[in-house]
Amino acid sequence: MKPIHALTIAGAIAVAGCSSTTTPPVPPPMGPSIKHVVILLQENRSFNNIFAGFPGANSALQGPCKPEGQAEKWCTGSHMVALHSVKLATGSGPYFGADIDHSHHAFVTECDANASGVCQNDGFNLIRFGESGQGALAKNYPYAYVDRKETAPYWKLAQQYTLADDMYMNDTASSFIAHQLLISGTVQLNAKESLTDQPPTTPWGCDAPPGTQAPVLFTDGKESFDGPFPCFTQYGTIADLLDAKNVSYLYYVYNYQAPHFDFSGAVWNGFDAIAKFRCAKFTPPDHCSGFGADWKPHISIPNTNIFSDLKAGKLSSVSWVIPTLFDSDHPASGCNGGPRWVTKVVNAVGTSKFWNSTAIIVLWDDWGGWYDPAPPSQISYTSLGFRIPLMVISPYAKPNNVSHTEYNYGSLLKFIEETFNLGSLGTTDSTANSLSDIFDFKQKPNVFQAAPLPPADACGEQQTQPGFTQKIIEHDGGIPE
Repeated sequence: MKPIHALTIAGAIAVAGCSSTTTPPVPPPMGPSIKHVVILLQENRSFNNIFAGFPGANSALQGPCKPEGQAEKWCTGSHMVALHSVKLATGSGPYFGADIDHSHHAFVTECDANASGVCQNDGFNLIRFGESGQGALAKNYPYAYVDRKETAPYWKLAQQYTLADDMYMNDTASSFIAHQLLISGTVQLNAKESLTDQPPTTPWGCDAPPGTQAPVLFTDGKESFDGPFPCFTQYGTIADLLDAKNVSYLYYVYNYQAPHFDFSGAVWNGFDAIAKFRCAKFTPPDHCSGFGADWKPHISIPNTNIFSDLKAGKLSSVSWVIPTLFDSDHPASGCNGGPRWVTKVVNAVGTSKFWNSTAIIVLWDDWGGWYDPAPPSQISYTSLGFRIPLMVISPYAKPNNVSHTEYNYGSLLKFIEETFNLGSLGTTDSTANSLSDIFDFKQKPNVFQAAPLPPADACGEQQTQPGFTQKIIEHDGGIPE
């Protein structure tokens, strides 16, 4: 079922001030205009949490709650909750932010599908604090948007270029799954089961401790924590297609070990979970030896190498840029470095010689448990998840534009495939709408104007310390994902 787009719950901002696109046209040829695609993947924010009230976008400033059990105490009156403002840096400071449940179980609770399988999106008042709901009841806390002074850099980019307000995660789980979808478009292991949630220990992927098991979700909706070792051979990635056509690519990320340690390197390197990419040899069930032929040429550690590469006049055809925990917008980080980090990377690309041939895609990997008014279509036992924000920044992105075309992670893959004539992975890329309708190659190219770097706390642009990993996990009731 197609998601409902006409949600104008009292308090929603009327459509004004932006052009918009709704029906995707026949994808235009990419031609020579786009030669570089740069993807910045931030963390754990629903579309509404970042862009509530954005002119022309489907958003809401209040949402329905469910007066179930003791929730009758905080879901009162008309059973509508007015959204409140939250800071990016929550909790008691760096390492100790206030995270909320964003597991598969949380999705089921928040979606609250009716008898027809349509999400009512009224269960956000029933989840708990903690990455998988191990903490106290969150009550109405998830009905929130980030302080607009802090999101102003994101709004400015969205106003200058294109914001997509109908971008969905392909799955009902969180970051471990999202970082697989980013490169593969699927986490299906076989006809009966798919990956869900996350492994219980770090690092995630082929470097996980022997005996680690990734949770799986079965077609009947039951979940098991006795899945396979998180070093996968069951599906391919976009790297397979890029390699076949000799298209250059780099994945900028921190490591999970010194000297370039950051918490992000232990959990957000999607290629670490791909056996033929990470391992010279993988022996089931859990032995990875050596490095695959793609690892050292295509994994760039640390993520700040993007700046030195650009300064040296180098940019791969496809680049993924993964933030540190403190620069990720993740609620568990207790830091507000995200807007400064994104602005810094966008400025570096925009002021380089590559601007005229680049598409920068900024998105957030999953919804993080935050309220969103758009009911995601339930097209399978794993999909779709809630909306996530996506912006496209390019000389050819339609300016001051809100796209209402439905996208998902497969849309990013399809756009890369079209741009570089790669063929198809045959996963969600084969059915998704491409991002190509966001572009107008006949328009006068947008002139890039560097933005001033927004302020951030001292933790911004800093690495997490190895000794704090266990403290982060203990505070969050699990591994922040």
